[in-house]
Amino acid sequence: MVRTFILTAELDPASFAWLDGLRREHFPPERNLLPAHLTLFHRLSSAQTGRLESIELPAAPVPILFEAPVLLGFGVAVRIRSPELDRLRAAARCAMGGVFSRQDSQAWRSHVTIQNKVTADAARQLHQAFALDFEPRPGSVTGLLVWEYLGGPWRSVRQLTFG
Repeated sequence: MVRTFILTAELDPASFAWLDGLRREHFPPERNLLPAHLTLFHRLSSAQTGRLESIELPAAPVPILFEAPVLLGFGVAVRIRSPELDRLRAAARCAMGGVFSRQDSQAWRSHVTIQNKVTADAARQLHQAFALDFEPRPGSVTGLLVWEYLGGPWRSVRQLTFG
């Protein structure tokens, strides 16, 4: 059996608590197998994740901006803007090499999903309500997290902390 891995950005505790609270509130409970997460790569091999050790990690947390709610069609996410995180992802991609999935080869749109797998109408309603009061807010990424995909849930494999 081929093992599959996922790479996410570790969010600062306050940002994680805020987003995970939104996810628990709005994600269908029977489908919510994971805490809030910011995925950098969706499908990696063990060889690729092993090469992450070769990248130079930031000496301090990477600033990000939770910019706006985004309608996903059948869900809602919070869009994230961070040139520094974009550069870190590009460096990780270069270091890992190999073949990337179609999803990981497309343009990356940094976000955290707070609702998914609902009707388009329910997603529109949440997006409209969330957009009314949403104010951009700063946050940070404090490290990288490697997860093994277990057919639904994920298992934590490794943490690469910045600084």
